[in-house]
Amino acid sequence: MISLDASCFHEKCYFNVEAIRAQDPLNADLRLSSLPAMNAAKDTDGLVRLLQYLVQQTRESHIDTSEKAFAAMRDIGIVLGSLKRHGVEPVQAVPEVEQPLVDLGAATNMIPRDTVHHYTSWNPVGARRRSYTGEPQEIWLQDAVVRVFPSLSASLAISDVLSTMSPHDVRFAPTVGMLHESGRTMVDAIDSVTERVSPVFFAQVLRPYFEDVVVRGERYLGPAAAQAPLWLVDLCVWASDRNQADYKTFLVESVHYSLPSWRAFYQRHCHDVSLVTKVTEALDACTGEPDGNLVRSATSLTELMTLLKVFRGRHIGIARKAYAEEVALYAHGSGGAPVALLRKILDLTRENEHLMRERANGARRGQATQAPTVTHEGGRREEGVACGEAA
Repeated sequence: MISLDASCFHEKCYFNVEAIRAQDPLNADLRLSSLPAMNAAKDTDGLVRLLQYLVQQTRESHIDTSEKAFAAMRDIGIVLGSLKRHGVEPVQAVPEVEQPLVDLGAATNMIPRDTVHHYTSWNPVGARRRSYTGEPQEIWLQDAVVRVFPSLSASLAISDVLSTMSPHDVRFAPTVGMLHESGRTMVDAIDSVTERVSPVFFAQVLRPYFEDVVVRGERYLGPAAAQAPLWLVDLCVWASDRNQADYKTFLVESVHYSLPSWRAFYQRHCHDVSLVTKVTEALDACTGEPDGNLVRSATSLTELMTLLKVFRGRHIGIARKAYAEEVALYAHGSGGAPVALLRKILDLTRENEHLMRERANGARRGQATQAPTVTHEGGRREEGVACGEAA
């Protein structure tokens, strides 16, 4: 029985990962250890019985804490993905699962199925690991996402601070440096995935488990790594006002799969002035030689944009291999984005990185160079602010 509601939840609940991993509210440890073998055998009858068992357990168990609720959705969710991988729509096969999905989603203030958080950060390690295949490549991919999430979460907190700070502020450049440092984890993780997870394994073995399922007439994507919040960092750094329609649409669609605090972050910053716009406008407003703090801010932001460009380049390299015509089973990524959109995001990132590099070089030369043309929606300019004043 699910006996809690969203008012019982606080932000810290979502980050108490060790406590969530420890939970087995549906008494599923033993049964889920057989899931890889069931998937290998395409045992849809067995998967249906397993899902029916988990639904029965939601009625008989007392799910009265946030940790138990996250764990219950985690364990039901991995069976949903398994059934869908074998061509079975889970709610059609087991209609009684729909209400627990809706109840758990409402209680946890998340979508009514599992997300990347359930599949990675909230997943036990060792013998209790929940996985579709049990293959080392799948485990490595899960662990890579687990390693990224703490730094990405920290990046959002840093971005919140930067959004209220002037680029003339002595703290701006080192705070951007902190954002850069936390972002390195993303590049390290994607490099490790490139080394350990083959495009063929991801495209043909793992990707089919991330297909969408229908709950209450709505389609919900599986627990894709694309649900990791790098796009929220983009939002603050450049994408809030220097974006294009396709990526904007992707952001709006992806935010539903986020933690509540991350959805709130999106609402706070989706109409903000981006850091790139903030710094370039401060440089434009200079009537003389830029002050040292502003120059350091421009330089630090350029370095951050370069890091984001490197990550996007690595990502599209993996995607091209995984979704090559001779390999791919699907035209779109597990997060719903086609490779063409990843290409567009990379181009936008490069464009803004080039802009920042030109402006930072100009600032270091003590010149106010003309900015290159960049797609820029909702930007603003402040004229007549002497350099060194708060812009």
